[in-house]
Amino acid sequence: MSGRAILEHALDSVFAMSFSVQVVVVAPPDRLDDARQIARGVAGAAVGSVTVVGGAETRQGSVAAGLAALDPAVEVVLVHDAARAFAPPGLFESVAATVIETAGGVIPGLPVTDTIKKTDAGLAVATIDRSQLVAVQTPQGFPRRELDAAYANATEDYTDDAALFAAAGHPVSVVAGDPQAFKITTPWDLRRAESMASGGSGIRTGVGIDVHAYDGGSPLWLGGLYWPDEVGLAGHSDGDAVSHAICDALLSAAGLGDLGGRFGTSEGRFAGAHGDVFITETVRLVAGAGYSVGNVAVQIVANHPKLATRRTEIESYLGTLVGAPVSIAATTSDGLGFTGTGEGVAVIATALLQRSR
Repeated sequence: MSGRAILEHALDSVFAMSFSVQVVVVAPPDRLDDARQIARGVAGAAVGSVTVVGGAETRQGSVAAGLAALDPAVEVVLVHDAARAFAPPGLFESVAATVIETAGGVIPGLPVTDTIKKTDAGLAVATIDRSQLVAVQTPQGFPRRELDAAYANATEDYTDDAALFAAAGHPVSVVAGDPQAFKITTPWDLRRAESMASGGSGIRTGVGIDVHAYDGGSPLWLGGLYWPDEVGLAGHSDGDAVSHAICDALLSAAGLGDLGGRFGTSEGRFAGAHGDVFITETVRLVAGAGYSVGNVAVQIVANHPKLATRRTEIESYLGTLVGAPVSIAATTSDGLGFTGTGEGVAVIATALLQRSR
């Protein structure tokens, strides 16, 4: 697809996750060298976290081979079909987080929208209540110890890992799936995937909002720039609401969560960090998810500082960081709300992404 293997597209999202991961690729025994070359190319500097092993004749046997290659320290396992090549990073993270929260199995699912009929000898004999049905996707997630035991004790083949896990007596919960995680099975699926890979259906938008109160004891950093003789903004980092809103818009558009989830206040390394740190890392994550930035638009709502004198400077600096045009606009709220009474700054940003691979 667009000159890249399906496996490459599938691994893009895995390496765009915020979690530290070990990746085990299970490939046909006669294609191991190809799989290694592809995986290493996508992994880049993280190549040490990739293992490639040969699969078996059945899906269950192949997953068992992958499990055997995992590092003993791994506690959560996600099992994914490379044929669902465009499953977004946010879906992987949602599944993993729910496994940690519930200590059980987790599957992503989409509501069934078609009317479902039960048939007999070519005749429709009953209508199935679709409100109780979901179309199951991958990645499917599990606590490592229980999944290992379920595989070790399995006495029959199951259609997916969730069925095997449930048969061992463990609960399996459902989280919201994603339409992009469709499975490439038919020629029509492949044409859809080709269109997405070439950017034909790969345009996405995102919105980010950030609010900070004024803090007379802090310097003002806004739009990545230092503003001397201006009241600063409170925050765990430098309080740069413009940079933070841009990051949220980019992450939202790429399906990568939000600023708080990526750069939590519990991480000391972000204390006092400037906006360029967050934007640079966010752009890297967006690129890792297979997107390039088309443009970013920012609206600042505040009584001060006055943006007019530095608008061009801000747009140029942020555009360099983002790698795309950034436009800045400013307004007041005519004395209404906390921005109008001079308590703080509110920023709204929108981002346009397009699939780059």
